[in-house]
Amino acid sequence: MKKDMIYIIGSGAVGKALAVSLQHHGKNVVLLRGSIGDGPAYTENIRVLMPGKPALEATIEVSTLEHFAQLNGIIVLTNKSYGNPGIAERLKNKTKNSPIVLLQNGLGIEQVFLQNQFPEIYRCVLFITSQVNPSGEVSYKPVNISPIGTVKAHNSSLADVVNALNSDNFPFRAEPLIEPVIWKKAIVNCVFNSICPLLGVDNGIFKRDDAALGMAGRIIRECLLIAQAKGINLTENEVTESLLTISELSNGQLISTLQDINNHRKTEIDTLNFAIVAIAKQLGKENLVTETRLLGELIKLKSDLSS
Repeated sequence: MKKDMIYIIGSGAVGKALAVSLQHHGKNVVLLRGSIGDGPAYTENIRVLMPGKPALEATIEVSTLEHFAQLNGIIVLTNKSYGNPGIAERLKNKTKNSPIVLLQNGLGIEQVFLQNQFPEIYRCVLFITSQVNPSGEVSYKPVNISPIGTVKAHNSSLADVVNALNSDNFPFRAEPLIEPVIWKKAIVNCVFNSICPLLGVDNGIFKRDDAALGMAGRIIRECLLIAQAKGINLTENEVTESLLTISELSNGQLISTLQDINNHRKTEIDTLNFAIVAIAKQLGKENLVTETRLLGELIKLKSDLSS
């Protein structure tokens, strides 16, 4: 299989930052608009701003899935996870044994690809912040090295996939036990993606305000009860430490859900707060996540009112 071609589905801030970083690293990249069908193909000059580093700029080919009969390479999903069922349907008969790498937040987002029997699936937990500025430039900052782990293996090795995607500006590493990392980041995202949009504040709020951090602690403790019931061993201290690290390093940045609400777009709250609630319900422990559910419902209402 030809693995030097990388197809990035999702032309938002994450997809654009990754495409530019990979092209600067000598990779062949195509950016595919996940929400658009048979639209025109074109090239786009993308400029990525990173703190303390020179801006990266590259001209990227932008197209759609419908322009390709086959995708022979690595397929990276940076689209919103609620679009995965549609993406999976459109990818059928196009991928052969090409590995699929999900660079998305949330719990259970890989299930539709498992159900459709895609042969090779990987999950990445992103530790970055990014947003498209009014100027069209992308503000991007890596908070930590983003781990990639195996969901379902076929011909490739995890090391091959990580090596293909890794670059100095957008770094990745192999993670043999990805499930606890997925849960930890999902819990942290339940906090950021509910509290920050409801308060209308940036990610730095938890380093600045004790009351906000106290509310975050209650959400973390609720979610940990469900994680532990699923056999995921995480402690409150390690999740809180991750929350505070991200809060400090992304001070001034707006979380993706707040960006979506501000831009009248659908949010990913279904794969965050509501995913935790759904798992709790399956376990007969729905009464343990009342605050997590309430914040999710408020986000859903705020999103509906803004659309």
